[in-house]
Amino acid sequence: MNTGNNRDFFLMMCLRSRNNGRPRTLTVTRTTAVVAIPALAWLAIVQMSAPALAAADEMASTGIPPAAGPQDVMADLTARLFATLDKESAATRHNADSVLPLVDKLLSPNFDREYAAHLVLGAHWRDATPDQRQRFAAALYRRLLRTYSGSVAEWTQDRVKLLPLRSDPAALQVTVHTQIADSRGSIVAVDFRLRQTADGWKIFDVIVDGVSYVRNYHDDTDAEIAQAGLDAAIARLAATPADSADSRQRSRPAPHQRQ
Repeated sequence: MNTGNNRDFFLMMCLRSRNNGRPRTLTVTRTTAVVAIPALAWLAIVQMSAPALAAADEMASTGIPPAAGPQDVMADLTARLFATLDKESAATRHNADSVLPLVDKLLSPNFDREYAAHLVLGAHWRDATPDQRQRFAAALYRRLLRTYSGSVAEWTQDRVKLLPLRSDPAALQVTVHTQIADSRGSIVAVDFRLRQTADGWKIFDVIVDGVSYVRNYHDDTDAEIAQAGLDAAIARLAATPADSADSRQRSRPAPHQRQ
């Protein structure tokens, strides 16, 4: 099954430049902040309450206060993404393999891999072993990360617009809407779905021009698992584009030889 590779290609095209028609298939980690604590402040810090200490630990490791709302999380991610990319050369920015670890460092702490994998697997989650769940979640995240990393090279901070949040303040899941302009000025809607967790707001889905990453992978994976099993679906997701191309090439019949 090669639908995954087609989806990845179309998602990158959506993020780089909008097609004339609406795409039908779908194929975006924090920088660790080291806080130096002066010796004279130590006595005050050790007297902090346990919740305050936990909050300080999270702030030190992520750079975002634990009480930050979903809009704050996305604004911070966007600002730090461009701050990171601006330090890199043009050659690095246009090399997906070089950008991938940079984006991963920012995105990973803010992405709910297990919840996204649970949604994609649906009823198959219940029958999957803990090891299969972990491998599927890792492969699914890695596939999104590779697609996302291949697109951000075309982004600049002035082309990304974070829209006002429209949701119930008490909601446990929200959608943060953004608009990304390509080099020709065409606008692509890229929305991020986040959920409230014990560790703060985390992304679990990306919707490009109305096409959900979770929904599309759910539809493809459900059919693939029914036909070939969960391990086969994990292997396809974990394969790099080059691996998939090699696999397709090996599966093709040898060309007919003329006598």
